[in-house]
Amino acid sequence: MTAQSSSARASWRPRLPAAPDSVLGIARRQGRPAWGEGLHALWSMWVFVVPLFTPAGYDLRWLMLTLASYPLFLALFAGALVLPARRAPWCALAMILLCLVLLPWYVSGLSYFVFGCVFLGVLARASLWRYVLMLAVLNALLMGWARVLGYPWPVLVWMPMTTMVIGLLVHVERLRHVQDAALRLSHDEVRRLAAVAERERIGRDLHDLLGHTLSMVALKADLAAKLMARDRDGAQREIVEVGSIARDALSQVREAVSGIRAAGLAGELAAARLLLETDGVAFDYALDAAASHARLPQAVETALALALREGVTNVQRHARAHRVRVDITGEPAGDRPGGDGEAAVLRMRLRDDGRGGAIAPGHGLTGMRERFEALGGRVRIDSGAAGTCLEVWVPLDATRHVPATREAAR
Repeated sequence: MTAQSSSARASWRPRLPAAPDSVLGIARRQGRPAWGEGLHALWSMWVFVVPLFTPAGYDLRWLMLTLASYPLFLALFAGALVLPARRAPWCALAMILLCLVLLPWYVSGLSYFVFGCVFLGVLARASLWRYVLMLAVLNALLMGWARVLGYPWPVLVWMPMTTMVIGLLVHVERLRHVQDAALRLSHDEVRRLAAVAERERIGRDLHDLLGHTLSMVALKADLAAKLMARDRDGAQREIVEVGSIARDALSQVREAVSGIRAAGLAGELAAARLLLETDGVAFDYALDAAASHARLPQAVETALALALREGVTNVQRHARAHRVRVDITGEPAGDRPGGDGEAAVLRMRLRDDGRGGAIAPGHGLTGMRERFEALGGRVRIDSGAAGTCLEVWVPLDATRHVPATREAAR
């Protein structure tokens, strides 16, 4: 499916309007499907099952009360999902009130009570102990009212257990989502602060690097201009020195920019573990003795690190994998497809157990291939039912494969 067709489908797909701080709004921000929240409404099937266990069964009174109350319950359910956090708890309280009002004639209304108690745990933003206290008070109110109406104990005894168990499970799940969201925010803040610190460091380095050099260039250029009329040889010497200083500064700038653009393999392995394990994917890696003792040229380490970043990002976004493993090994060049046997090579293999399928080459994979081919290496991707395997090979003396024009351009 093309990107245009996907965007077209997204454009006509109906979206339930939801407040930013509503249950549905928070779910969308966290990347959870909206339909997953509405799926809980299926538990209201107990409204239609309960009459099987009552003497009256599906009589006319049950039918009329169901036709009158169930649409109202669904409206309250939708309101609890989409209304702002300050208003949504009233929908839960309305469900509980609906049950208490209908209880003299409508035993199926007990399901509305369960939904109201569970939604209170999601919407009230209360601590765990305050929520348990609310459940205890509400169940005591229900039990007292039901006993006044003549309901037998066997009908009522399961209500406190049901509301407590389901309510606490949902409440703990909500707390887990809140903690996960806070963890993601903290990771984003750490990355933002790291980026700010890196920009400040780059600014200081470039200022220290170029400030003195450009001042010297300006001074010598002014001196050469003054000497041009009376001492052409002296002026020429100053101009030659200006050229030498400029070339030296250019070399230093290239080294600084190369260091800024370089990505460390160890840092990318740590970032991959953080990204995948935060998303619930197990991550493991191994370096053999040859790879761990190899001295990696900067170009080789950067290429491997960027390939690892691209592969891990694709796994996290598309693979739906449970496990990912990275193996980095040193091999003779003859083991590499197309190798000429002259130099040792490094191989990195990234495997996942995801859904696999056809690989559509995008900018990331295309750039990865170009980067390794420029270094004399290769990229291979195999994807099937058992998952996807990304393998890259690069010679350890990769700098000799880079054309002089490319080096000059950098």
